[in-house]
Amino acid sequence: MKKLPNFTTALKELISSPSISSTQEKWDQGNKEIIHLLAGWFEALGFSITIQKVPNTRDKYNLLAKLGSGEGGLLLAGHSDTVPFDENRWQSDPFAIIEKDDKFFGLGTCDMKGFFAFILQACKDLNSSMLKKPLYILATADEETTMAGARFFSESQDIKPDVAIIGEPTNLVPIVMHKGHMSHRISVEGQSGHSSKPSLGVNAIEIMYQVIGALLTLKEQLSTNYKNTHFDVSSPTLNLGAIKGGDNANRICGHCDLDIDMRSLPGMADEELITCLTDILKPLAEKYPGRIKVNELHPSSPSFEQSQPSDLIETAEHFSGHKCCAVNYATEAPFIQELGCQTIVMGPGSIDQAHQPNEFLALSEITKTEKLLTQMINKYCL
Repeated sequence: MKKLPNFTTALKELISSPSISSTQEKWDQGNKEIIHLLAGWFEALGFSITIQKVPNTRDKYNLLAKLGSGEGGLLLAGHSDTVPFDENRWQSDPFAIIEKDDKFFGLGTCDMKGFFAFILQACKDLNSSMLKKPLYILATADEETTMAGARFFSESQDIKPDVAIIGEPTNLVPIVMHKGHMSHRISVEGQSGHSSKPSLGVNAIEIMYQVIGALLTLKEQLSTNYKNTHFDVSSPTLNLGAIKGGDNANRICGHCDLDIDMRSLPGMADEELITCLTDILKPLAEKYPGRIKVNELHPSSPSFEQSQPSDLIETAEHFSGHKCCAVNYATEAPFIQELGCQTIVMGPGSIDQAHQPNEFLALSEITKTEKLLTQMINKYCL
């Protein structure tokens, strides 16, 4: 059998394989190298391997590894990509593991390549002949941007595990509810001209000023009309994220773009938020015919909730020692849940480290995470 790396070596190999996911082509990278790295490890352990290219991506792939046979079982899932990094804010090479102050520093240690190193260690002593139900390992592409890998997997696979665990960094707290996420660009088309003759142009920035006023009204309405106290931010949110317009002080602005994001509560359909957005902008759209357009920046990610009572939630709370909770950010959970399985998000490390310079994973996570994964595998596969 191929000699498999210990946890530290596995983590080093994962981090040294860049797989940045970005909407900007200059940053975006393929993930073939890391997918084949994982495939080699799990194939050596007796897993059957399926690698699928994800459509409409820049050379991105999903990996599904399966050990055992039969129906049901456990799916351990995570994404193989990372966010971009700001080189000026990192104190070490993001693609090289640095061990310091009882922490492993490196891009993806926490969010979330490290999860696969934990899975590998938990699987080393597994005997496939002892499995009563299958164990699946899923590595997806582009979670940090479009979630294209998870979307494609949920549409193209016919596996139906009993339960699924997505190993995002939660400090091993079971997450059973999170908000959805959608982002849109609002574009205002004006008419450029010389600033000395305002009547001969239409200032797109002035119209956008009115659009922003309407959006702030919508923001207040969402906060007032929708509540879910499981979240520390209990209402849907609307964020004005980026704005760009005009080209010179002495020109009437001919075009202005505003990028926004909205995060829905569980139970809210995407269409409900879109209707709210359309309704609040309707008077302005009628006032300025053909000048205001709203376009989706990328496909939305639905909100997520695992209904209770749930054997998976009870088991995860028991083994982890933590009560389940809700979070404001989005994950691949709603897409995995479409497989028909009980689903939670639970993994090592803190979300506070995700998307941060000098990202790290504490060494104290190693023993308890490997123990927890072993317990879950034993519970649902043996």
